[in-house]
Amino acid sequence: MNYRISAIFAAAMLVASGAEARVQLPSILTDGMVVQRGAPVRLWGTAEPGETVTAKASARKAKPVTVTADNDGHWSLELAPLAAGGPYTINVNDVVLSDVLSGDVFLCSGQSNMELPVRRVTDMFADEIAAYENTQIRQYQVPQTTAFDGPRADTPASAWKPCTQPNVMNFSALAYFFAKELNERTGVPVGIVNSSWGGTPVEAWTSEETIAAWPADLARKKMYEDDGYRARIKKLEGENYGHWNAVLYATDPGRIAAVQWSDPALDDSSWDDVDLLESVWGADLRTGRPLIGSHWLRRHVNLTADQASGPATLRLGCFEGADSAFVNGTFVGTVGYQYPPRIYNVPAGVLHEGDNVITVRGISGGGRPQFVLEKPYKLLTADGSDISLEGTWKHRVGARMPQGPGMEFYHYTPVVLYNSMIAPLFNVPFAGAVWYQGESNVGNRDEYAAKLTAMIADWRKGFNDPDMPFYIVELADFLHPSDTGGRRAWAEMRAVQAAVADADAHATLIRNSDLGEWNDIHPLDKKTLGIRVADAVVPALPANKK
Repeated sequence: MNYRISAIFAAAMLVASGAEARVQLPSILTDGMVVQRGAPVRLWGTAEPGETVTAKASARKAKPVTVTADNDGHWSLELAPLAAGGPYTINVNDVVLSDVLSGDVFLCSGQSNMELPVRRVTDMFADEIAAYENTQIRQYQVPQTTAFDGPRADTPASAWKPCTQPNVMNFSALAYFFAKELNERTGVPVGIVNSSWGGTPVEAWTSEETIAAWPADLARKKMYEDDGYRARIKKLEGENYGHWNAVLYATDPGRIAAVQWSDPALDDSSWDDVDLLESVWGADLRTGRPLIGSHWLRRHVNLTADQASGPATLRLGCFEGADSAFVNGTFVGTVGYQYPPRIYNVPAGVLHEGDNVITVRGISGGGRPQFVLEKPYKLLTADGSDISLEGTWKHRVGARMPQGPGMEFYHYTPVVLYNSMIAPLFNVPFAGAVWYQGESNVGNRDEYAAKLTAMIADWRKGFNDPDMPFYIVELADFLHPSDTGGRRAWAEMRAVQAAVADADAHATLIRNSDLGEWNDIHPLDKKTLGIRVADAVVPALPANKK
């Protein structure tokens, strides 16, 4: 057999009780799975040592295959390829896998632009998403975990989810549009294995053997191998943040005053008048240094009876920090970091005819707090009115604080995602990998070509597929036109990505720079990008069409 089963799998999954021994399968082999058409159906797992394992698919003329579990209790086998379509049933001893489809299966990986879920692009595609369901498209979400102690044999429990309305909002947006386009062109099922995690560098997805070529990266991984050490760091971080946050809340006049600053009864006439989208209010006018801590902003909005007659939606763009929003003193939502859009639902009965007060409490733990330009700032009312909230707001500084405490993100550590989120998939045949990553490596782009090339080689070796197609999505355009240095760095990174693809006969660059948004590292148009990935993929698909 031309693929490898880790001995670790047996130790992790072997059932101890012989009387109740039952064949065990890895998490990805479950009901509803999609297997790669034209490839053997690979099955593996554990059983009692010496136990006979027999598997058979429900396909016409399918023959059973029998193997014996080895002395460690692990076993593996291959069934004949299944014709595109289904559903099929696969029996493995007393385990029944139902609703199995055969089609094209892709590994979709990278950082936040791959992880970005469908719910985050509804501003652009809400009607299309709401009108579409297709159970031939399915996603397996690899749970986000790290492993410092070597490659894992399995992922934590997950499940294959069909593209239906209850599930679709959690699909990767890029994978969703890619799979939709691919299914429409081929007529065969599409399986997406989504193994992605925001903010992660290429080093995290690379094996320890390979990363050893970069000693500093390997040293960073080794620094954090001790489980107890990592736990102590996280405990101290939690204490640091807890104390910082406790002081912030205890000293914020907007919360401890007799009349809280979110209360519509507060007289804010003495507050400063500021332009919401002018960032000067977030800095000390004398020194230019950011005003770290809390900022309170209030806006009075006069509404008619019709406008106040039902629920509304408050759109507050994006804020470089955390924020909480109140309408007439009622808390309507909070977001803890910059990138998610602030879309807050205002329940019926909160608004009223006449003067209404919208309050935002912004919190900065480091950089200058400010709202992001060219985002929607408006109140959408029950009668269809679209009331702009740009322009003048009332502002007052709340609590003044020192720099917020730092944090370690262990999933950024070299090797740890290769171990936990890629290695467990090595027995799964794929039609290719779609890779959207690089934002976190712009700062060390001089090393990126070598590192990405090495990572691709790692994966091909692990999957025992030296020609495994890679579809490398170039970085989208980003940063304000005035940021010439930053934009130059991103352009150089795109050139590096192109060079990697050009040097690899089985890699393809997916153009994406023109779909960017200067003010958002997560551009919304994942549909056009998904179509471009499909354009590149279709010529390379297996010839046996449905």
